Amino acid sequence: MNRAYVTLVTNADFALGAKALLHSLDVAQAQGDRVVLHTGGVPETALAPLRALGARLMEVDHLPTSNAFNHTHAKQALHGKAPFTKGTKPDFHTPLDNFCKLRLWQLPYDRVVFLDADTLVLRNIDKLFDYPEFCAAPNVYESLADFHRMNSGVFTARPAQATFDAMMARLDTPGAFWRRTDQSFLQDFFPDWNGLPIRYNTLQYLWFNLPGLWDWDNINVLHFQYEKPWQDHAKADRLRPLIDLWQAYAAGEAPDLAALPRAE
Repeated sequence: MNRAYVTLVTNADFALGAKALLHSLDVAQAQGDRVVLHTGGVPETALAPLRALGARLMEVDHLPTSNAFNHTHAKQALHGKAPFTKGTKPDFHTPLDNFCKLRLWQLPYDRVVFLDADTLVLRNIDKLFDYPEFCAAPNVYESLADFHRMNSGVFTARPAQATFDAMMARLDTPGAFWRRTDQSFLQDFFPDWNGLPIRYNTLQYLWFNLPGLWDWDNINVLHFQYEKPWQDHAKADRLRPLIDLWQAYAAGEAPDLAALPRAE
């Protein structure tokens, strides 16, 4: 059975994230192809390290969405209508690029686990290939009220052209507005999404917002939502142990997870 871990790279910054992610998959002894979907604007110098790690690079086009859709989901328009109030997205964040994630349903694989390029796999997650479509973890990072929303940084999928076609038929309809781009769309498209435990998509803000939920021994995937670990940003000091961990993977190391400091 063809299985793949898939991520999306839309610029050189996310290529930095993908390099650390790919190495973390190797450290976790993950079984399955590594596929990097990338848009045409990513320089070869940024892609070369991913190829060197054995990833299958596949260039993808933006979705054939209408001018009205593109205008509504451009950065200024989207962030003006639905601003981020809990954290800061980096300057290189381009909302419209996020929809390229849907291209994975066109891949020649039977089963896929998608991972955002700003994630790390700390422990093996191969079992997710046997989970149904569509499984994702709740978007928990501030309070228990977050459990009703899903986060699309990690999910299971079964690629099929028919599914992709159905997505395209629903995505770009008159007046369509997907507040959190692919995340809002996927929750709408899969309203009965199967909930994964947060261990498969532990969002970094849990570290200081809900430390009682943080348990290094039970984290399979760490997700750096909002600010990225390769940036200088206002929350860096509060997230230092997590950033140090990311930097270790980015440097090609195999960190000792048992030695990580506890959340306070």
